[in-house]
Amino acid sequence: MLRAMLDEYGLDDTEITLETRFTEDLELESIDLVTLAGSLEARWGRQVNFAEFVAGLDLDEIIDLRVGRLVEYVAGCLRTAEGS
Repeated sequence: MLRAMLDEYGLDDTEITLETRFTEDLELESIDLVTLAGSLEARWGRQVNFAEFVAGLDLDEIIDLRVGRLVEYVAGCLRTAEGS
């Protein structure tokens, strides 16, 4: 999903790792995160609620949000959904 977003911005050669920061490294803005939230919901439904995830973070955590932290959140949501 991130790769598709970056391709749209002409950043298709940008390396993405678990330590990559959305704001600092990818230079994504809040509207980009909204787009990502929509992509997550389209793929996994409401079981992966990005808005709820971000609401639980303080401003500094949002600014420093890394790909790995989002991956952990999504994986946890999917594990929970499988267990119910």
